[in-house]
Amino acid sequence: MTDLLTPVLSENWADERAWKLTNYERRGGYRALRKALGSTPAEVMETVKDSGLRGRGGAGFPTGMKWSFVPKDNPNPKYLVVNADESEPGTCKDMPLMLASPHTLVEGVIISSYAIGCAYAFIYCRGEVLHVIRRLQQAVREAYSAGYAGKNILGSGYDLEVVVHAGAGAYICGEETALLDSLEGRRGQPRLRPPFPAVAGLYASPTVVNNVESIASVPAIIDRGSSWFSSMGTEKSKGMTLYSLSGHVRNPGQFEAPLGITLRQLLDLAGGIREGHELKFWTPGGSSTPILTPEHLDLPLDYEGMAAAGSMLGTKALQCFDETTSVVRTTLRWIEFYKHESCGKCTPCREGNWWLVQILSKFEAGRAEEGDIEKLLDIADDMGGRSFCALADGAVACLTSAIKHFRPEFEQGLKTPAWELFPYERSALFDTGAEVRTAAGLKGAHA
Repeated sequence: MTDLLTPVLSENWADERAWKLTNYERRGGYRALRKALGSTPAEVMETVKDSGLRGRGGAGFPTGMKWSFVPKDNPNPKYLVVNADESEPGTCKDMPLMLASPHTLVEGVIISSYAIGCAYAFIYCRGEVLHVIRRLQQAVREAYSAGYAGKNILGSGYDLEVVVHAGAGAYICGEETALLDSLEGRRGQPRLRPPFPAVAGLYASPTVVNNVESIASVPAIIDRGSSWFSSMGTEKSKGMTLYSLSGHVRNPGQFEAPLGITLRQLLDLAGGIREGHELKFWTPGGSSTPILTPEHLDLPLDYEGMAAAGSMLGTKALQCFDETTSVVRTTLRWIEFYKHESCGKCTPCREGNWWLVQILSKFEAGRAEEGDIEKLLDIADDMGGRSFCALADGAVACLTSAIKHFRPEFEQGLKTPAWELFPYERSALFDTGAEVRTAAGLKGAHA
């Protein structure tokens, strides 16, 4: 591993007015675009392939390989769609990137579009983050004015239209096929595959869907070379990435480091768990990845390391919880989220999450019955791998891993409310006056 922290995507975040084109150009912005336009699309794609860049949205599929799946003989237009619908609980890497340095993404969009041979690119952004949408729109306008987008880009003869599209705040639209339906003006619901987007995606045409961080990494790869990028990280998980550290840590935030760093190292950088407390459990990639415990602190945070531990790297949303936190309550809140955000298209997800909430609520209230743990696991088994998309799989992952690591805590839910075992004000991150409420008062509020 190279240096512990490797600021590349975040290198200019602290600059004054970093989001402006002039400041981005001062740091070498759009130099990679000029270099790319001086090469053939095939050469640009090969450079990205050689770098070992893997998708930063969760699945970790090789980006260059994904691009190569687009059929060259299809007469329909080709499209690039950037998934900026960051909605996974605990995830906060794409929004800061687009807010601080939107031109990093815009330049990546133009280079990537050139590589796959498309003339239209869409950035699908979560609708609630209006400040990010406005900053993206401003960056795109500046790119057009400077000749980096639009007709005959930098005199190369290459044309590209870039559209910033605001979604309507649906978690399900983070799933690539639901996102495409939303872009087409329909209700966002996952599609049955095949056909895959690379063959029949947006408007039934060949489409590449990539995460913000994946596309934003492309300019640095083109500018500095594939060997430079692949020199960071681990053997199979190359390059640097953004880790979002949140929860019961002294200094939460985004940490850009080579893949393969450990949570122990990141916690040292963040000042550790809050004073007087110790780590109880954590998520490596948001709430839809199986939770881990302190025994996993020294595992490499890369795709292979997390898979070996029975989890996934996901979006690298490292939510840390100390010993004051109720695992039962945390799992219930996550499942409530998935129940609310389920699109309802398939029965296992729609009905399964509803029933999980009903049973978990009994555990939280100390009213669970013998056999309820097995009932939870049975429902989870009926959900996993049986839905159109991975939403149900994410719900199952957080639930089954919680029971696996903390089954005694669920068994306590047969007779004792979670708010008595773990008074909620003790785990609060902020002082909201909750400390004046007693456990008895909480019990009365939940009766």
